[in-house]
Amino acid sequence: MNAENSGKPGKSRESVPGERVPSGQVGGHPLQLASAVMFVSELDRSVAFYREFLGWDVTVHNESVALLVSTDGYQLYLRTRGTRAQHPLGQIGLQYLIWTARDEEDLDRCEQILRKFSTQVTRQTIDGFTLVEGQGPDRVPVMVTYPGPDKAPRHEIVQRIYGW
Repeated sequence: MNAENSGKPGKSRESVPGERVPSGQVGGHPLQLASAVMFVSELDRSVAFYREFLGWDVTVHNESVALLVSTDGYQLYLRTRGTRAQHPLGQIGLQYLIWTARDEEDLDRCEQILRKFSTQVTRQTIDGFTLVEGQGPDRVPVMVTYPGPDKAPRHEIVQRIYGW
């Protein structure tokens, strides 16, 4: 795709005969993930962790939910479920999110934050990118990579996806 039909607002995108249009494209614009909702056991503890880890602003915070927003408008809702709530890995539904660092320095920063909350932090290079994994406040896996899939396309499925 060239710059003239990059899918940016205001630019029309005409299909070319025989061109493969990615699934999820509506009106020439691909769907993008905008928000995620995460249930947590202790809201304030999770807000503190994710605010530091992501560097996002808290725009709403009450006794049961908080909303963190990136400078690009992406959103993470944190909803308290209490200390008895469970998140069994391997069950149906979203298991974890994989974040992408801005650069190597940001990846190192994320690793240090994970080490403050988790004794089980790993770092490995796979298929041209580095993956750092630890656990967040509720012992839910937290992963961050650099570079992202836009700069280092994934050609393999990381072993972590197959098992835990």
